[in-house]
Amino acid sequence: MVSEASARSLAVLRDTSHVSWMVIPMLLVVLYVYFMELDRGNTGRVLAGLAFWGMDWFNEIWNGLVFHFSGYAPVWGIAGDTSLLLLMGLTIEITFMFAITGIMATMGLPKDKKLKWLGVNNRWWFAAVFSALSVCVEMMLNAAGMLVWDWAWWGRSAPWGIFFLGYLPFYVVCYWVYDMESTRKRVVTVGSLFAGLGTALLVFGVGLGWL
Repeated sequence: MVSEASARSLAVLRDTSHVSWMVIPMLLVVLYVYFMELDRGNTGRVLAGLAFWGMDWFNEIWNGLVFHFSGYAPVWGIAGDTSLLLLMGLTIEITFMFAITGIMATMGLPKDKKLKWLGVNNRWWFAAVFSALSVCVEMMLNAAGMLVWDWAWWGRSAPWGIFFLGYLPFYVVCYWVYDMESTRKRVVTVGSLFAGLGTALLVFGVGLGWL
């Protein structure tokens, strides 16, 4: 049986009648951030940001598949208003946000990627801190009724799932791409990620209709 929140989401899933004009300035903000970094020559930062964004799409795809196969609910769902619900747990506002989160996450990183604090590489410190902050934000969104957790093993009673599966891989992959030795390696890595995501969306979404 489909959960109450999931039933509401299904009713507006990819329903373009709810699209508002706010989508246009939001898109322009994302493009401005990326083009600004490119103009400054920060290609590595741009590709790291895209890697972060791609990781979110990876999570949203398997989240949608959980809903399909369970017939009950995705691991996380949307309860608040949105201009466009792209997948069961992904709004257009969220995807714009994640598109620039990776850019932000690379700012302030020490230039020495091998620098350690208390014996731990600084990248892991940044990934852990940002992941913890992201979990706190999700807790607030859930408390505000905007984000829904229908499964007992994911949410306030089990925040480690959100930390280790929901966010830590995003930041780890983002920093891994950022620290790569060449632009070519970054392009190949990010290109491969998006090729896989595109294939998954075509197969599971367009072809099989599971998303």
